[in-house]
Amino acid sequence: MLADTILQGMRIIEASAFVAAPLGGMTLAQLGAEVIRIDPLGGGLDHRRWPVAKDGKSLFWCGLNKAKKSVTIDIASDAGRELATALITAPGPDAGVLLTNFPARGFLDYETLRAHRTDLIQLTIMGDRHGRSAVDYTVNPRMGIPYLTGPASNATAPPAACNHMLPAWDLITGNLAATGILAAERTRRKTGAGQHVRLALEDTALAVMGHLGLIAEAQLGMSREALGNDLFGAFGRDFVSADGERVMIVALTGRQWKSLCEATGLSPAIAALERTRGVDLRREGERFKARADIASLIEPWITARAFADIAAHFDAHGVCWSRYQTVQQLVRDDPECSTRNPLFTALAQPGVGELLAPGLPLAFSGFERAPAKSAPQLGEHTEQVLSEILGLNTAQLGALYERKVIGRAARADN
Repeated sequence: MLADTILQGMRIIEASAFVAAPLGGMTLAQLGAEVIRIDPLGGGLDHRRWPVAKDGKSLFWCGLNKAKKSVTIDIASDAGRELATALITAPGPDAGVLLTNFPARGFLDYETLRAHRTDLIQLTIMGDRHGRSAVDYTVNPRMGIPYLTGPASNATAPPAACNHMLPAWDLITGNLAATGILAAERTRRKTGAGQHVRLALEDTALAVMGHLGLIAEAQLGMSREALGNDLFGAFGRDFVSADGERVMIVALTGRQWKSLCEATGLSPAIAALERTRGVDLRREGERFKARADIASLIEPWITARAFADIAAHFDAHGVCWSRYQTVQQLVRDDPECSTRNPLFTALAQPGVGELLAPGLPLAFSGFERAPAKSAPQLGEHTEQVLSEILGLNTAQLGALYERKVIGRAARADN
């Protein structure tokens, strides 16, 4: 092992807000890169975004900025923009990388920054490829996903739109941003050339829609409808046990289907259904078509049994299934959401208290899994970063404080 972490020594400057860009930066930070946020004095757009603790501290901001450093600079001022530019373009073979979802104009214009460092790598996340504003909750309707989400469609009424709370496109874009930066950095190592990488949230969504066959499906004249909790293209749906526990059952593969039939003792009834319908339910598409008939056989088996009995049968036969639980139950009762899972660390988050914090889901055989690190206090690393990277002395820092070009570290209770 040559380093404690895979990206040890790499420095990335981040100017960002909301989900995608902070997630990309945090991913790189958890891989060991030094990720330095440039934050406005007093905090940026998402510094107090919900969910928040009782005193208003943003759990959202703390969650997406773990393991980073924070420098507070007034980039609305000329002196602040000069400082930010100097940080972004500071020398060093592992520096000169900017991740942002702010518009690439003004001092963040790539060519303007490149004039200070010709091998600069800049990844800019945009709403759409034209540079217009967009967020997950505006991209999703354009993709048609809300019409495929929610209760099964009523053929006699216009389909209802159901937005999903999970910002899928933001999450995918954030991880693509990390991938894009690493790809550009690898190119720079080979050729010495930097580049500007543009990544549009809407293009991410369009690409995934294509990857999953949804665009091709529409091109071929097929129209998919909302299916409630049914699994599209195979058999899968939810059932409620005798004692009121809701479970999700999935039989996507042949092995999963066989396990389900054996666990429920329904193999003879399923064989009879195949003969009656003239179908082969070993084929996943045929299971989807016959999902209502299959459910009518499985539902009585589920509703007649307590959850513990169902769980024992399913686990003994290797059924693919899960129990529905609230987030509160997940945190309180589930051992996988605890420090028994090496993904998690119990850490003290300044201003919030002890939190169960996830680290990097990737587990590398050549590196020990690093524990999660807390998010910084706003401006916590201003003096350290400006002195170490830009060589500013105490008098120079004091003068910048006096002019309100930079901000002092926030107290933990702010």
